[in-house]
Amino acid sequence: MISDHLVRAATSLVRCGGSRSTSAARLTVALPSAPDHRRVAPTPVARYFPADTSDCPTFVGDSEWHPLVDGAEYLRELDAALRGLRSGDSVQMCGLAVDPTVDLAGRPAGDPQHDSLAERLATLAAAGVTVRIMMAARVIASRLPGPALGGFRTNVQRASAFRTARPAGLTAGAPPPLHASVLLDYSGALVGSNHAKVVVVVRSGVATAFVGGIDLVGHRLDAQPHNRMSLSNRRWGWHDAAVRLRGPAAARVSDVLGQRWQEAATLPAKLYPRRDPARLVALNPPVERITPIVLPAQPAVPAGDTAVRILRSIYEHKVDSFLPFRRREWDALPPAGVHEVYETLRDAIEAAGQYVYVEDQYLQEWPGGRRRFELYPQMVAAARRGVKVVLVGSGVRDPEDPGLHWRPINRRVNRHLRRRLLAELSPADRRNVVVYRVDHLTVHSKLVLVDDQFACIGSANLFSRSMSGVDSEVSTAVATSASLVRDLRVRVWAEHLRTSVTDELRPALEDLTTALGIWDPGWRRAGAPTSLWRAVGQPAGFAPTESVLRRVPSGR
Repeated sequence: MISDHLVRAATSLVRCGGSRSTSAARLTVALPSAPDHRRVAPTPVARYFPADTSDCPTFVGDSEWHPLVDGAEYLRELDAALRGLRSGDSVQMCGLAVDPTVDLAGRPAGDPQHDSLAERLATLAAAGVTVRIMMAARVIASRLPGPALGGFRTNVQRASAFRTARPAGLTAGAPPPLHASVLLDYSGALVGSNHAKVVVVVRSGVATAFVGGIDLVGHRLDAQPHNRMSLSNRRWGWHDAAVRLRGPAAARVSDVLGQRWQEAATLPAKLYPRRDPARLVALNPPVERITPIVLPAQPAVPAGDTAVRILRSIYEHKVDSFLPFRRREWDALPPAGVHEVYETLRDAIEAAGQYVYVEDQYLQEWPGGRRRFELYPQMVAAARRGVKVVLVGSGVRDPEDPGLHWRPINRRVNRHLRRRLLAELSPADRRNVVVYRVDHLTVHSKLVLVDDQFACIGSANLFSRSMSGVDSEVSTAVATSASLVRDLRVRVWAEHLRTSVTDELRPALEDLTTALGIWDPGWRRAGAPTSLWRAVGQPAGFAPTESVLRRVPSGR
């Protein structure tokens, strides 16, 4: 009898019709040969992905999913993508923060070659490129505009800077090119925000999309070994991740952004006292419902046995309120919200047979979360069946978040992990879970890896606030039998070890059983030396420049 999970997976391969690549029809689903089908299912998409829907299709074998580790690499790629655009091309951006003064190449403001993002995009718009920029305007902050609450005032100022940017050579008296191209998005939950970080660049009808956790601000321009910045006169770095997408999956990202632009453009008008409390100004200029950017069918990018999904988390109300009669539903989005990130991560963790690796900033719940969207039960079940669960968090707090930033964080396992994960496990099963922090570093990446066959990168944090849609998110997942996820794991783990991936070291990092010994000596292969990953040269080629990984004790 075919298991429910494989029936669901098989159904997903024929459901999407025109939303899917025709290559999907060639993907076969085999029956399990052992009772635990999740450990032996031969097709990653059947094993890790829930069933497709018309709003969450799977792109099989026709879309590039290329991970970008750290902001310097991502912003360099984005810088290249924006070069040479012409009339008829387009740029769509969405971010929690988009700094008009940032130079994507990292040149400081005083550099003669400094090219601010605002001037660059205004120049493109003046040349006929369609530019749309959407920034978060946290709903509750828009009702309390006095102090700079949660970055809201900063985003109002940034939006104004984009709207008023005038590139060199603009005709006197002509309106600024971006005056109607920037929206503050104050849709969603009262305590949430549009937290997505997405860019889509369309050149001659061909889309390149970037999805991740990296905002377009200056201090995201960091790279290994994360030793060039400081915070409160102490060393500080910023670790992050994004994905470059091409092919039909990139067009799906464009559709997702276009839909949110339409929703933001039709929000009820909201006034804000910018300087003089007696003088109210509109958060957004009058913007009519703009014709969506419709792309031609995207050329396939051959990707072998690789399946890609674009995932969203969206709240159930477009306009939230403590008063039910003042709430407003989405124009086009489902009234119950969208929980594709949660559903995919839930299924992927449930399917794990070897390891689950998570990078997340704080590894804890935040106000606004919902218990039914927590992923702790799936991690508990994974640890009980012997799966190794590795959680890696920040050693330094994000300076934009509340708290004392000179103090290290994640010094102890927080109460949410203790109560909802570790306390649910027997002492023996608890040995399958480890928690680490990375010293001197804000780990801002939202990265989940499973079994070297599944990866998810995006804006969604692990906590249920992101999973439920209280914070609106966009992430992207891949399931593959190729080496893509393994290679990403090797790169990220080597970065945290502060060691180069040489030809000599690579085999040890690629071998999963050997590499798991990084996190716990008890996970080493039988007979492995006790000094493995604890001494230079163990294994061969291991030559760390420093030690920044710290295991977090589980005691109070």
